Amino acid sequence: MRTPFERFEKSLTRDNLWIYILTLLKREALYPYQINEKVEEKFKFKPGNMTAYLVINKLKSKGYIVAERVAKDKGPKKTYYKITDKGRKELKRAKMFYKKLSYIFR
Repeated sequence: MRTPFERFEKSLTRDNLWIYILTLLKREALYPYQINEKVEEKFKFKPGNMTAYLVINKLKSKGYIVAERVAKDKGPKKTYYKITDKGRKELKRAKMFYKKLSYIFR
């Protein structure tokens, strides 16, 4: 059985992967494999591969991100994802919520 903190941590990381994905895409367009790598590198947790793809697809279907096929010098085209204005607004809402939550622990 997980401790209260472990449940809290999971709810703020894996269960809300969309926040981390939008945060990364706010900085640069990325393809899915890069997203997983950067989540682990920057936020210190590793989402499941399929979980990230599911979240990306949901964000795309709701208009928070858009896909763009890009050809590189070598190899096949890759699908890069970029945040939309709608995604930026939703990320800002999440940031404000986290800010309010942080005041609780003062």
